[in-house]
Amino acid sequence: MNLEEMDLDIDEVYQGSRNGNSSDDPLPRLLGVDNGAGFRHLGKRPGTDTLKLLVLKSNFNDPDWPDHLDYETGLLTYYGDNKKVGDLHATPRQGNLILKNLFETTHTSSQSYCFPVILVFGGTGVYRDVRFLGLAVPGAASLGPDEDLVALWRSNGPSDTRFQNYKARFTVLDVPRISRAWLDDVANGNAVESQHAPKAWLDWVFSRKYLPLVAPHSLDVRSKAQQLPAGKVDKNIIQLIYDNYCDDPFGFEGCAVAIAQLMMPDIEYIDLTRPWRDGGRDALGKYRIGTGKSAIDVDFALEAKCYQSNTGVGVKALSRLISRLRHRQFGILVTTSYLSEQAYQELKEDAHPIVIIAANDIVRLIKEKISSDKKAIENWLDSLAK
Repeated sequence: MNLEEMDLDIDEVYQGSRNGNSSDDPLPRLLGVDNGAGFRHLGKRPGTDTLKLLVLKSNFNDPDWPDHLDYETGLLTYYGDNKKVGDLHATPRQGNLILKNLFETTHTSSQSYCFPVILVFGGTGVYRDVRFLGLAVPGAASLGPDEDLVALWRSNGPSDTRFQNYKARFTVLDVPRISRAWLDDVANGNAVESQHAPKAWLDWVFSRKYLPLVAPHSLDVRSKAQQLPAGKVDKNIIQLIYDNYCDDPFGFEGCAVAIAQLMMPDIEYIDLTRPWRDGGRDALGKYRIGTGKSAIDVDFALEAKCYQSNTGVGVKALSRLISRLRHRQFGILVTTSYLSEQAYQELKEDAHPIVIIAANDIVRLIKEKISSDKKAIENWLDSLAK
């Protein structure tokens, strides 16, 4: 079947040609869009009332702008297209202006009779083939209007010039297939009126109801490979942290606390156990659930292990943390390495309330919340010692 006739199925790969140039891109034939960068479109940009279709495409491998799709929640993090000093919205493809208009329309109107269909694709690493990741809408049920589109400051170049770019959050809807009949109607400007329009999308258009496509992991036990970073940039980040603390384990405990707070910002209080009083818990703290007077505090214990990547955290170290948890407490284990298979298996089988923050988790948090730039990470590490 020709690309022009195909439906879109979740996680299906759509192949282009093998000429070794831009003509290999399958998206122009699949959807009628151009073969440009991340933002592709049908209709007139940048207005939500004139755009018919918007394609967000990412290879998910840019260390400075870590686009990410969380399969367990259906939330997509997608960064804008400004990479230099100047007006945040003055980009050649108007990507950031499109993002601004999408989210403004989402929050200023409870209904959107004219709203572009947003399709998400990821690169496969094979020529210019793409994988269909889903039908998306701006925002999420769990995010407020000040949280789903945020302008971030970054710096680059030898002069360390500063600039802004958008970090946008989308929800991928529970729509397993996009029919070719609806895609044809979308191209003709009849997305909402089409009898082929997915119900989950119409529910969002008319009532802002979010129905995310959630796919919990079938295997709770992460392998060694899943816990360790794979790419060169990611390996360098975790090695930088290890080298900084390999001779200072107590110093790493302070870093581990900061890493835990990056993942769990509702940690409201934490106290490091002094080295001469260390009874197995490197830190004790309270995690706040809820807001205001209705909130409750839950106690937790944290343990930090600064290990080289070839040394895993074993059963003994995990058992030490578990044995010190009291009723209604949970634990956090932060390591620059990984939790061994046996220890992870026992953790899951016995359903112990332990959050594992392994090397790959640390790298993801650092890239998302701090930077992938070595100097910026070093500055952050230095700030922890003050």
